[in-house]
Amino acid sequence: MRMATAKVLVVSLALAGCATTQTTQPGAVDIHRKQTMLVSEASVEHGAQQSYLGELEKAGASGKLNADPALTARIRRITDRLIPVTATFRPDALEWKWEVNTLSTPEVNAYCMPGGKIMVYSGLVDKLQLDDAEIATVLGHEMSHALREHTRERVSKAYEQQVALVGLAVLTGAGPDTIALADQVASVTFELPHDREQESEADVMGLELMARAGYDPHKAISLWKKMMAVEKSEPPQYLSTHPASANRIAELERHLPQVLPLYAAAERKDLPAH
Repeated sequence: MRMATAKVLVVSLALAGCATTQTTQPGAVDIHRKQTMLVSEASVEHGAQQSYLGELEKAGASGKLNADPALTARIRRITDRLIPVTATFRPDALEWKWEVNTLSTPEVNAYCMPGGKIMVYSGLVDKLQLDDAEIATVLGHEMSHALREHTRERVSKAYEQQVALVGLAVLTGAGPDTIALADQVASVTFELPHDREQESEADVMGLELMARAGYDPHKAISLWKKMMAVEKSEPPQYLSTHPASANRIAELERHLPQVLPLYAAAERKDLPAH
């Protein structure tokens, strides 16, 4: 019993003394917030991979995985433009094993799990009639959650609140990546809303990503206006974890001057040589 108590105490002290980290470079939008991480990046990515594989298996079994080849090609083409510019915030993201798939369903939803595991639901594109730049807004936002490791941060907070559970795991030899971590990642992805600070970071980082990739950042405003419109008539799943609001749009508008020069530079690069 004394040994068990001692081990729990060690875990508690380790959690209390965990250092903060800066997961990304600030970029033009100037994000400097440091985050407290109590679980390793590798363990969260492993949990995300397990959860994502489960989603792929379910989608494949139902015939809904990449059932629309044109949509899948479109999403992958847009993502291929966004991935290279993630190096602005973290160069190591270029080495991630990115995966991009679509799910044929009327639901309005999309996500990017840790390590770059992306899924876009066809209902998001079809119901909102999104153009490529508006799709880039959603993808940039979701990719920013992954770049900032918001899932890892939220799982860390959950562990901090469950010190006794972590202590028990130490006693039994289990690690964070075996304590239902895939379920934790899935819960964060599909059920729990991000806090406003994380949403703000994903919004402005996504705005910079799309601008650097050559997508008009003004389209971020039109995307969220469409979200607000659909929220009034038939609130989609996506808005349960990413609520739309006038404040969100106003914040994006405040950051436009920071990213419009990046968009202009990207457009100049795409001009054909004379």
